[in-house]
Amino acid sequence: MSRTAQSGPPPDPVPKPEPPKPPVWRTWLVSLGLLAVMFLLFLPSILTSSAGTTPSLSYTELVTKVDSGQVKAVEIDDHGSVGGTYSDDSKFTSQLPTALGDTQLEQKLQAHGVQVTGKVSSSGSAWLAVLIGLVPVVLLIAFIAWAGRNAQRSLAGGLGGFGRSKAKIIEAERPTTRFADVAGYEGVKQEVSEVVDFLRNPERYAAAGAKGPRGVIMVGPPGTGKTLLARAVAGEASVPFLSVTGSAFVEMFVGVGASRVRDLFTEARDRAPSIIFIDEIDAVGSRRGIGGVGGHDEREQTLNQLLAEMDGFDQSSGIVVLAATNRPETLDAALLRPGRFDRQVTVPLPNQAERAAILAVHVADKHLAPDVDLQLIARGTPGFSGADLANLVNEGAINAVRDNRTLITRDDLGAARDRVLLGRRETSNALLPEERHSVAVHESGHALVAALCEHADPVEKVTILPAGMALGATEQLPEAERHLYNEAYLKDLLAVRLGGRAAELVAFGQGSTGAANDLSGATDLATKMVTEFGLSPALGPIGYPATEAAYLPGAPGAAGHRYSEETQRIIDEEVARLLREAEKRAVALLTAHRPALDNLAAELMTHETVDGGAVLEALAREGALAPTR
Repeated sequence: MSRTAQSGPPPDPVPKPEPPKPPVWRTWLVSLGLLAVMFLLFLPSILTSSAGTTPSLSYTELVTKVDSGQVKAVEIDDHGSVGGTYSDDSKFTSQLPTALGDTQLEQKLQAHGVQVTGKVSSSGSAWLAVLIGLVPVVLLIAFIAWAGRNAQRSLAGGLGGFGRSKAKIIEAERPTTRFADVAGYEGVKQEVSEVVDFLRNPERYAAAGAKGPRGVIMVGPPGTGKTLLARAVAGEASVPFLSVTGSAFVEMFVGVGASRVRDLFTEARDRAPSIIFIDEIDAVGSRRGIGGVGGHDEREQTLNQLLAEMDGFDQSSGIVVLAATNRPETLDAALLRPGRFDRQVTVPLPNQAERAAILAVHVADKHLAPDVDLQLIARGTPGFSGADLANLVNEGAINAVRDNRTLITRDDLGAARDRVLLGRRETSNALLPEERHSVAVHESGHALVAALCEHADPVEKVTILPAGMALGATEQLPEAERHLYNEAYLKDLLAVRLGGRAAELVAFGQGSTGAANDLSGATDLATKMVTEFGLSPALGPIGYPATEAAYLPGAPGAAGHRYSEETQRIIDEEVARLLREAEKRAVALLTAHRPALDNLAAELMTHETVDGGAVLEALAREGALAPTR
């Protein structure tokens, strides 16, 4: 969409005012009030404890003390409470049994010359005691009520805001990401650019009687930039961007997720036009009635509320829902129907040209040596996502820092690629001399078979330096981005996979454990050729695809098979036939070029790492010519 055809972006909507923060003096006042409540609450016990320091006598003890002449004076009130003084001026208290009407104490006091004083108790002191006991309770109740109302106003969800949406609202500083910041994906940008056009010029759609998209869901492998594209849409449209993950809706309490969905759409309506972005929507949008132990009812209620909200808002209100997931096959059909998510945009892994553009974005703030060719790096990274490429550039920069350099060279990026694909280089993993020779022969077999097979990808590098779980590696660089593979290419690929084991059979007369990973990969490929690609004459054009996630390779599939035991026997026989034919072919090629195998293995023993040119030179020295490419 051309910007010259527009009259300019609409003025930004007035931001919703945030609730004012309480002043500092109010916070201090609340704190002092709480301390006063606590003091009054414990005041009676404090007074009681302080009064309890004067010893209290029973009536019998009091009579005994008077008889012994130890009492000097007493003060008696109308309730029978006694406060007295000993001859040594120490104090005591006691209580008279007024119900008995005993008058002996009065006679004893007079007989021993004890000074007696009467006291009338005041009714106001009793009321004061009651008041002291009730005031703390009243103040505490008032404080709790005030705190509850204040929390309800500020959180709009009761104490703690348990049901409030956890959406991250980016409004004051709207996303600055633009489509120009997203390298490649021109087709995807064109798909989502209509969302931008709808938000910026809704009157154009209204004039034609058209309705803008209500929801757009982006699907694709991890790391392809789905979240970045969503931010770019919000940045281009210059509207508020409400971002939340699917897991933020799900709680162990039924009804909380639905409340958060309602709150999220309320926030979006208040800020319309706006964009709601739900990342990893499969956490809440999975098909109903599947699995679910613990939280199953909560997830279904949350999904039902999401469906109702997407049906409930007016399309002219300027609210668009964007979502992203790597597992579209698990989403509920009601969520994907037109009127909710009108469009499903696939964000695939970048092709070679897009990888070069993505690399250019990530190296913009870095210092590159003149020998760095981004097109060559893009060619050697098929299957890398945007996140993988960012990690590749970062690992190359870290490798340069290890050598106290700020300039990133081609070797730095090559080492970073090896680290991403194979793992950390194990410099401390010293191999025995016979093991190094075995690894050199093994990797030479891979490289020579790849050079001798017509349809195999060219060899870029061969190394016997251990990295990760691999003791060596043979790297092939495809000449072009492939999307279809014919039977000849797949059979050459099988022969290359088994070239290492074939070299060990030719050179040593026996295999080793070093071919375990090669055998596993070759078996998987042969099984797909038989069961999925229909390349077995015995089985015929029948496909039994493995059940796995569309964008998560290696995800566990459904248990069991859709075919009989007899079909399984034929599959096993055909897989074994393909592997035997590939091994036989690799052994024949290496036997015919045994001098080149020995020369290349010796070259690897000397230099540890050689490029693809050394493989062709080894074949040329014995008079064999590699296939013309």
